[in-house]
Amino acid sequence: MHKILIVGGGYAGFYTARKLEKWLGRGEAEVTMVDPLPYMTYQPFLPEVAAGSIEPRHAVVNHRRHLKTTKIISAKVTHIDHAAKAATVTPSLGDPWVVSYDTIVVTAGSVSRTFPIPGVADEAIGMKNIEEAIAVRDRVLTNFDTAADLPAGPARDRLLTFVVVGGGFAGIEIYGELRSLASSLLRYYPTLKFEDVHFHLIEAMGRIMPEVSLKTSLWVIKNLAQRGAPIHLDTQLTSAVDGKIELSTGESFESDTIVWTAGVMASPMLRNTDLPVEERGRLRVDATLRVINDDGHVADAWGAGDVSAVPDLTGKGVGGFCVPNAQHAVRQGKLMAKNIVAVLRDEKPTEYRHDNLGAVAGIGLGTGAFQSGNFAVKGLLAWFMHRGYHGLAVPTWERKIRVFGNWTLNFFLRRDIVSIAASTDPRAAFVEFASRPKSAAGTK
Repeated sequence: MHKILIVGGGYAGFYTARKLEKWLGRGEAEVTMVDPLPYMTYQPFLPEVAAGSIEPRHAVVNHRRHLKTTKIISAKVTHIDHAAKAATVTPSLGDPWVVSYDTIVVTAGSVSRTFPIPGVADEAIGMKNIEEAIAVRDRVLTNFDTAADLPAGPARDRLLTFVVVGGGFAGIEIYGELRSLASSLLRYYPTLKFEDVHFHLIEAMGRIMPEVSLKTSLWVIKNLAQRGAPIHLDTQLTSAVDGKIELSTGESFESDTIVWTAGVMASPMLRNTDLPVEERGRLRVDATLRVINDDGHVADAWGAGDVSAVPDLTGKGVGGFCVPNAQHAVRQGKLMAKNIVAVLRDEKPTEYRHDNLGAVAGIGLGTGAFQSGNFAVKGLLAWFMHRGYHGLAVPTWERKIRVFGNWTLNFFLRRDIVSIAASTDPRAAFVEFASRPKSAAGTK
């Protein structure tokens, strides 16, 4: 039986496997998917997870539950030798082993792109996975609990100062959601006032959200400023050592919460393969999502999603390529499955082309922004559009029902504000009070 190996279980990988299950005939091919995580993360929900508007488990989709015939391996692919059609699989426990394949599908996604700024690697939190969103939520809630019992001063200011680096969609959404969360928390903390909480978004460019018009981006800046969340444009973070924020403008302050959203880069896993990559480290593919080199197609190799440089046939992509986002990854995964089946049956594959109809962002409870060409919607209606679109876009009806149910309950009961920060070290309380054997007599 023809063996198809999918490397990565994010948007593109998950949807490729799901559609292959639908379109492959019985006995036509065997599909295996390798990913260190047992779930796909719906990343557009991460800001709402961080703000307590969505339960974390509702923003992820379990591989084993929703992929019925695909073989799931919870491990990392650490090397690909396509010339030999072999991939090295390394589990979290045990020895690596080699998996042979006939067709490989690389959908390893992306990781946060950072710069060698002092302190960032030690102090900042990304916003690429569910664990990071949970950590940000618990950090904000715990800081409010701690700050409420402190007198006004540097220690309290540090706890209540929140910094986001990066003014793209991800940065603006998490920034707006955290500002919304902080404002809603004040009712529970009578010792804290609105002016005690400080927000800063740092953007190196002269504008935010390049996917929307300048007019809409200026409205977002004004809206956030009115809500006590100013944006520093044309400003670079120069240091974050020990939480002391230093900006290129000379401004300096301390923060206990730094969220990094300043871009992504292709998974470094590609460095350990013999597959062709371009100058930015992405897999080289053509519009049919087949891997290419200078001589043409690389047989039996496919790629899609953030890890691949997919040509944007609409001419709207940055540098001529599709931008790394969920819209493209989902659609590319579906088309790639269709094309793989077509090639197996000696049929012609289809080129990927998606003309984006618009961009929509949620920037806090009840506030959003939508842009399609010159048409823009701002405020409450755009927020409903944002929730409606992503609520329907998250895969599987089981997850859609949970998300919409969560939103409905929050409308009547308000968002949950319980911090479970101790979950990062769940044995701490047990270890503190656990009885231990007494040392033998005469020994130290």
